[in-house]
Amino acid sequence: MTTSQNAVPAQKGGAEQGFHAAGAAQASGTATSSAATAAAIAGAAASATPSALQVAKLRHPLKARMLRVRRVARVTPHMLRITLGGDELAGFVSASFDDHVKLFFPHEAGAVPVLPVLGERGPEFPAGQPKPQTRDYTPRRYDADARELDIDFVLHGEGTAASWAARAQVGDYLGVAGPRGSFVIPQEFDWHLLIGDETALPAIARRVAELPAGKRVLAVVETASPNARLAFDTRADLHMHWVHGGAPAADGIGPLERVVRRLVLPEGEGYVWAAGESLAIRAVREYLVRERGLHKSRIRAASYWRRDGGPGHEVMED
Repeated sequence: MTTSQNAVPAQKGGAEQGFHAAGAAQASGTATSSAATAAAIAGAAASATPSALQVAKLRHPLKARMLRVRRVARVTPHMLRITLGGDELAGFVSASFDDHVKLFFPHEAGAVPVLPVLGERGPEFPAGQPKPQTRDYTPRRYDADARELDIDFVLHGEGTAASWAARAQVGDYLGVAGPRGSFVIPQEFDWHLLIGDETALPAIARRVAELPAGKRVLAVVETASPNARLAFDTRADLHMHWVHGGAPAADGIGPLERVVRRLVLPEGEGYVWAAGESLAIRAVREYLVRERGLHKSRIRAASYWRRDGGPGHEVMED
């Protein structure tokens, strides 16, 4: 693995996400060791893909689960890994590295969060009880045998999720629903380019861990400080570029886009995945399409949060 470092400053934030029972969580990843997941991916590929380079969109039954904290581990000074467990994880499927689950937080420390009943009319909460705050997060790891699910939390202030994670103790309750669906990007591309900020680190870490030995991967990740960097566990041929984030320069180009502009892309068929702050990711996507000539079908870009505090998660498909 080669590492390139670029010194520049960044600011992080987050926004609450709405919950839509009928909407697909159109994401990508595999945090499960279950045979059901492998069969789902293989079945979708066989029935819906004319070539090995065709993405597959999967749908999963939606279920709300009440889980409890089993372990709390510090991954970096800016990230905590919460391991959740419980028998209700039976049947959980996450088929793609950027899948999203909806987390339901208790109204106070140690309390049990209120879960919705999921039906044809969407989520319905019990009358007379406070609706929980919710956020979308990436399943980092799922162990079907142990019935355990890892969620990585970036600690970026006093937001709902970060505050809960910072105070979480073994035995605490957390509600989890989804993923509703998966957007599976084939590993067979000649190369993969992964772009994001700290909020995208769990998905990027999962992706590079799952890619096969020798697969060509370029990754550009913006962090607020050097101690937010992760040591990736991967067999892939990973070329890593860390960016110290900050405001765009006078020319309007942000630090993440500036590093992407310097990249020499490999030969062959490639796929780009990008996620993070909305404006930064949209600028990167537009550059790759307009100036590098990449087809939009070979780029999956998503807003995970907005600097202005607006709605966070959005897949950019225009």
